[in-house]
Amino acid sequence: MEASVILPILKKKLAFLSGGKDRRSGLILTIPLCLEQTNMDELSVTLDYLLSIPSDKCKARGFTVIVDGRKSQWNVVKTVVLMLQNVVPAEVSLVCVVKPDEFWDKKVTHFCFWKEKDRLGFEVILVSANKLTRYIEPCQLTEDFGGSLTYDHMDWLNKRLVFEKFTKESTSLLDELALINNGSDKGNQQEKERSVDLNFLPSVDPETVLQTGHELLSELQQRRFNGSDGGVSWSPMDDELLAQPQVMKLLDSLREQYTRYQEVCRQRSKRTQLEEIQQKVMQVVNWLEGPGSEQLRAQWGIGDSIRASQALQQKHEEIESQHSEWFAVYVELNQQIAALLNAGDEEDLVELKSLQQQLSDVCYRQASQLEFRQNLLQAALEFHGVAQDLSQQLDGLLGMLCVDVAPADGASIQQTLKLLEEKLKSVDVGLQGLREKGQGLLDQISNQASWAYGKDVTIENKENVDHIQGVMEDMQLRKQRCEDMVDVRRLKMLQMVQLFKCEEDAAQAVEWLSELLDALLKTHIRLGDDAQETKVLLEKHRKFVDVAQSTYDYGRQLLQATVVLCQSLRCTSRSSGDTLPRLNRILQDCPEEPESINDEEQFDEVEAVGKSLLDRLTVPVVYPDGTEQYFGSPSDMASTAEHIRDRMKLVSLKRQQLRHPEMMTTES
Repeated sequence: MEASVILPILKKKLAFLSGGKDRRSGLILTIPLCLEQTNMDELSVTLDYLLSIPSDKCKARGFTVIVDGRKSQWNVVKTVVLMLQNVVPAEVSLVCVVKPDEFWDKKVTHFCFWKEKDRLGFEVILVSANKLTRYIEPCQLTEDFGGSLTYDHMDWLNKRLVFEKFTKESTSLLDELALINNGSDKGNQQEKERSVDLNFLPSVDPETVLQTGHELLSELQQRRFNGSDGGVSWSPMDDELLAQPQVMKLLDSLREQYTRYQEVCRQRSKRTQLEEIQQKVMQVVNWLEGPGSEQLRAQWGIGDSIRASQALQQKHEEIESQHSEWFAVYVELNQQIAALLNAGDEEDLVELKSLQQQLSDVCYRQASQLEFRQNLLQAALEFHGVAQDLSQQLDGLLGMLCVDVAPADGASIQQTLKLLEEKLKSVDVGLQGLREKGQGLLDQISNQASWAYGKDVTIENKENVDHIQGVMEDMQLRKQRCEDMVDVRRLKMLQMVQLFKCEEDAAQAVEWLSELLDALLKTHIRLGDDAQETKVLLEKHRKFVDVAQSTYDYGRQLLQATVVLCQSLRCTSRSSGDTLPRLNRILQDCPEEPESINDEEQFDEVEAVGKSLLDRLTVPVVYPDGTEQYFGSPSDMASTAEHIRDRMKLVSLKRQQLRHPEMMTTES
């Protein structure tokens, strides 16, 4: 019977064990009757519960029952005493009925309980409260009977409730822990797994029960009282003394079973953690070797342009993002496995290391594949970038070559030629870079089969290889065509440079002839005073004529070369059309050398030449630009004309002498 079941009855204090003892060390059972009618059934229940508390050894010493009838009626007291015969006949050794002072003396003198001792089984005495000390020591009596024993019924009841609750919970907990521990200690692995699968847990928290037990034991052990008057020390209530070893025994058993249970839980937790780790490892491995690898197998192309390669890179980044989530799980699992390995459980080391190795191999292999794919796409992007730049350079060079050249002078042609050479050199550098990028990309593609997981990537690789080689060959052909066009343009420009040079030199020849003519008109104006001087002047004039003739011939050759170049270039000369007439006019304007008079028979011719010279002195020289200029100054021309006339007179006189020599003789 538990106190919690009959708690309302126990709270009525129909009977109680105060902890006091009689002179035979028997427990004192007190039944305080009140003015109200006592419920005998409830009293019987209370007595049954109280008498179940002491140990058998304690019960063997017997009970002294104090029936406090001072506030009750005789018939109630009598009924209670008779009820003791049925409830605890063997345990009751003495019943002390505390009577009212003046009420029962006349009424009950005829009833002698001692005569009924054999029939009742115990001795009954009537005694007043102040005379109880004859049978029981004052220190063993409560204050109600003039004793010094302190008793708090509610405090005792609360402790009984705590004790019984602890006893019940600890006993149930011990059974549950024993079931769990014994099931985990079985050697049969199948039963061990079955017990783990049941996931059986205690119905109450062991920590809470242990804490309750320690608090209860501490309180039981601290109940020590001292007498206020005599200073006699005495022990606590007997039921408390009995409860202490029971609580201690339960606590020891609980600690032992709980320690085993903690180890079982640790092993179970470790096994559960190991199974969870194994499950997660397999999830990571299955995804990486399944959907993850399939994603990489599907991505084999490199794209045929920058945009296509960028699209493939974006797709690859999405794949990497999905892999990153599983790699994060891998890092977490690796840390958990490392923690378990540090714990040093020999039975799990092999399995843990195997899981760790399997997980690491798959993750590292997949990470290497992702990195390889990323590097391949980056190389493809760089290759297409170089190809696009080279294509733009070739387009620019081709556009420059397709535009007809109309330079103004040789310097602009040289500048254009330099620009062409620079562009061609840039194209050479770009093509070399394209070859290097392409070869590097081909080398990477050749290694793609190493992580293909048995998939035949020959067809896919062939398409990529053909594309790369096709791009390089196409760029090589375009570059070769541009080189051929540059050679043609270079030849044409060199011819144009030569044409400009010929035109410039021809114009220079005309300039030289003009300067020579100007010098001739300004300096060579004398005809000589005698034959010797005239001869010298004539020689000097021949040199002028030779220089003019050689300059004319040089200029004419240049103009002829200009005509040939213009025909080759299919263009018209800027100056050859008017340079040749100017050259001819300047040469024609140069004065002819005067003729000497060496033959006497040429008097008529001399006279005609003299007249011609006089006429020429009056005719100016007309320059190619239309301007006119006379030989020397007017005074010089007058002096020259006078000299010519004098010479003509002498010639005329000499001619007369030749004709009429007799006239010369007569005169002489």
